[in-house]
Amino acid sequence: MQLTDVWFILIAVLWTGYFVLEGFDFGVGVLLRVLGRDDTDRRVMINTIGPLWDGNEVWLIVAGGATFAAFPEWYASLFSGFYLALLLVLVALIGRGVAFEYRGKGDTARWRSTWDTVIVVCSVVPALLWGVAFANIVGGVPLDADHEFVGSLLTLLHPYALLGGVTTLLLFTLHGAVFLSLKTDGDIRVRARALAVRLGVGAVPVAAVFLAWTWLDHEGPVALALALVAALALVGGLLATTAGREGWAFTLTAATIVAATAFLFTSLYPFVLPSTIDPAFGLTTTNAASTPYTLTIMTWVAAVMTPVVLCYQAWTYWVFRRRISRSHIPTPAPTHEAPVGEHA
Repeated sequence: MQLTDVWFILIAVLWTGYFVLEGFDFGVGVLLRVLGRDDTDRRVMINTIGPLWDGNEVWLIVAGGATFAAFPEWYASLFSGFYLALLLVLVALIGRGVAFEYRGKGDTARWRSTWDTVIVVCSVVPALLWGVAFANIVGGVPLDADHEFVGSLLTLLHPYALLGGVTTLLLFTLHGAVFLSLKTDGDIRVRARALAVRLGVGAVPVAAVFLAWTWLDHEGPVALALALVAALALVGGLLATTAGREGWAFTLTAATIVAATAFLFTSLYPFVLPSTIDPAFGLTTTNAASTPYTLTIMTWVAAVMTPVVLCYQAWTYWVFRRRISRSHIPTPAPTHEAPVGEHA
C-alpha cells in the first residue's frame, strides 16, 4: 500500500470521526426548540454537549489540514469550486460557537431566545451542506483539464446532492435525539426517545434511497457490503430506540454514520474528486498528492500525535459521562448561566 492510499484512508477516518461526534452535536442544536419546552430544558440540552462540541470540531480542523498537506490539488479544487457552500458552513460553525457562549450573558428571555434561534439555524446549515458537499464529491463536479471547477453554485444543487443533504440532516438529527435520550433524565429523556423513533421512521427510507442511488453509480462488492451494514445498523438503531435500549441505539446510529461515510469514500476511490466533463480530468490519490517526502513526515507526526489526541478525547467523554436533568439547573435561574460545559 502506498502512502497516498494510507492518507486517503486516514482522511476518511478523520471525516468519519467528525460526522459521528459532531453529528450528535448538530442534532442537539437542531432539536433545541423542538424538545426544549422552556429555558431550563434548553439549558439541559446545551449542557449535554457543552464539554464536547468544541473538541469534536478538532476532527474537522485536522481533516482539512490533512487534506491540504497530503492532497493539495484536492484541497485547492474543493475550496475554489465549493467556496460559497464552505463559507456558509464556516459562518454557521462560528455563529454556533458564539451562540453557545453568549446565550447566558443576557438576563432577558428575548436575549436567550435569539441565541437559541442562532444555534438551531447554525446547526441545520452544516448538517445539510455537508451532505450536499459529499454527494458532489462522490458524484463528481465539472473539472477541466487544469483541474479547475468550471461550474457555479447551482451546479452543486442537483437532486442527488440535495438528497445527500437531506440524508445527513436526518441522520444527524436522529443521532442527536438518541444522544439526548442517553444523556438526559426525566421528561426530556422520554420525549427525546419518542422523537428519535419518529425521526428514524423518516430517516430509514431516505437513507436507503441515497445509498441505493450511490451504489448504482459506483458498483462494487465492498461498497455494497458497507451500504448494507449502514442500512441494517440504522434499522437496528430504530428498533433499539423503540425498545428503550439507549446505549445500543446510540452505538448503532454511530455505526450507521461510520458505515455510510466508509461507503462514500470506498465509492470515491481511487478518485478524490471525479470530473463530470471527462474522467481523465478527475483528481485521484496519485495526481492530487504531495511529494513522498512530505507524506512520510506527515505519517510520522500522525503516528505520534493521533494516540495522544484520541486518549485525551476519550478521557473527556469519560469525565462527562453522567446524565443531566432539570434538577441540575437551579431555579429560579441565576442572572448569568454557568459557562457552557459546566453543569449549573
